[in-house]
This record gives sequence, structure tokens and C-alpha cells, in this order.
Amino acid sequence: MSSRLPVVVVDSAAQAIAEASKWWLANRDKAPDAFAEELGRAFQLIASQPNIGARALNARLDGVRRIHLARIRYHLYYRVVTKPLSIQVLAFWHTSRGSAPPV
Repeated sequence: MSSRLPVVVVDSAAQAIAEASKWWLANRDKAPDAFAEELGRAFQLIASQPNIGARALNARLDGVRRIHLARIRYHLYYRVVTKPLSIQVLAFWHTSRGSAPPV
């Protein structure tokens, strides 16, 4: 895919990102920019290469993929939607949680 798709974050994922960002800034003083940097890179990556993520095996929705943001230990769950053609971010989930998000 040569052009980047727009990235749309659903409300629940946006809330999870905001809460995680707030926590990161309050608790990770040695690398305060790491969170925003990793999330920004992830958005750029999925916008330009939507099939890069591994298929999420336990998802109820079709076509859900996830990428691992190793530096900050989160998974970003997303899928490509066709109308309008875009990337829909469905969940932002810390790797220490034992289960997958309800997507």
C-alpha cells in the first residue's frame, strides 16, 4: 500500500490511551517521551502497512490485528474498515493483563 490510511481511534481505546499516557508521565521520569514516541510510531506503521500486525485469534470482530509496542509493553488492536477506508484502533491493552480485550 503506497499511501497512508487515516487512523481512527474508538472512544474506549482513546480513553485507555489517555489513562496510560497520564500514568506513564507520572511514573516513568527516566523516559517520559517513550510512550508518545512508541504510540506515534505504531500509528504510522499501521497506517502505511495495515497487514503488519498478527491476527488477533480471540477477537469477535472480523479482521482484528495487533502489534506489540515492546518498549512500553502494550498491544494495539486494530482493523481495516472499508467505509470509509481507514484503520480503526479498537483497544490499547497492557501485556501484563492475562486476557485479551473484548474486541
